[in-house]
Amino acid sequence: MAIVGGGPAGLMAAEIAIGAGLDVDVYEGKGSVGRRFLIAGKGGLNLTHSENTARFVDRYGRRRTEVGRWLSSFDADALRRWARELGIETFIGTSGRVFPADLKAAPLLRRWVRRLREQGVQFHVHHYCIGLVADRTLRLRTPTAVRDVRADAIVLALGGASWPELGADGQWVSWLASQGVPVARMQPSNCGFDVDWSALFSQRYAGQPLKSVRAGMQGEDGDVRWRQGELVITANGIEGSLVYVFSPPLRDEIERRGHARLYLDLVPDRELGRLQVDLSRPGRGRSLSERLRRARIEGVKAGLLYEVLDKADRTQPDRIAATIKSLPLTLLRPRPIAEAISSAGGVHFEALNENLMLECLPGVHCAGEMIDWEAPTGGYLLTACFASGQVAGSGVVEWLKRNAATG
Repeated sequence: MAIVGGGPAGLMAAEIAIGAGLDVDVYEGKGSVGRRFLIAGKGGLNLTHSENTARFVDRYGRRRTEVGRWLSSFDADALRRWARELGIETFIGTSGRVFPADLKAAPLLRRWVRRLREQGVQFHVHHYCIGLVADRTLRLRTPTAVRDVRADAIVLALGGASWPELGADGQWVSWLASQGVPVARMQPSNCGFDVDWSALFSQRYAGQPLKSVRAGMQGEDGDVRWRQGELVITANGIEGSLVYVFSPPLRDEIERRGHARLYLDLVPDRELGRLQVDLSRPGRGRSLSERLRRARIEGVKAGLLYEVLDKADRTQPDRIAATIKSLPLTLLRPRPIAEAISSAGGVHFEALNENLMLECLPGVHCAGEMIDWEAPTGGYLLTACFASGQVAGSGVVEWLKRNAATG
């Protein structure tokens, strides 16, 4: 069998297939496998998350049911056991995220690839897939030629459309769609958003973090749902983990209305009434900046207030306090998909059977981010990629056995 793509989904499919006694060839467009996996681990590899199963599955939003089926056979605990089999111990951080003991991706990847090689998996790097032709035949571009490779079965694990320099460039969309496979438009996920900052604010505060704040977005019922964390001001807008968790609904709202509104609570630990009292205290000649400092609002937080409040509002303590607790930011557009941590869109679930085989292309399976699902950062992306690779690998084994029995 052939696997196209050397990320976690493809490598896991290879592990399942080789364990079932199949001959396995992995084709990777770059010069080595797992490049994006290594980059993801540069700041400490967040492998998975320790929260309970129901909450974990809920992180996959509208695709929770489909991804939940993958996780039923390979969940966060299974991933930790798998890592331990490779000699990689893990620990749970204070946020509930799970990391390798040394926080590094490279040792895990090296041990995994070494084990796969020892088991017989053949790796072919600098083999970039440019098409799928008749009868389960891959068209691959190598440094010296274009070659066609026929396989008994195929797993496509080509990634989404973010991080194109690492191989996930989304170029597969056109040639797979030409084979009759329905593909949802690729969009950025876990991404930053553009805000129309003034030139002065952008120059002064770009690159500065906003710590210990809450962000919220208004739901269809009118209530604002809040999450606490950190974000970063950029020259063009905002980014960071607290922004990424809202990226799907923000992106969809921009798609519908042309803009979206995100609210910031700059001092989550202070009540509105207390702020109103502090800001209303008399003090002859006391400037707004001085009153804000007394309320622990300075630096970039004060800059944000000046950015959204007009001159008349700056004289109204109640208005200032209300804005501190619910500062509105108008987001104009998501950042380009090439800058995003991950992508949404891809092969429709409806085009796949329960083993992730394409209904219109028997023997061709899909895995990983090239399928139409998305998840926040925090280990959820990686866990689902591993799980989908196991489902696809097992699907190939089952399909080949069934075909052999009927052939």
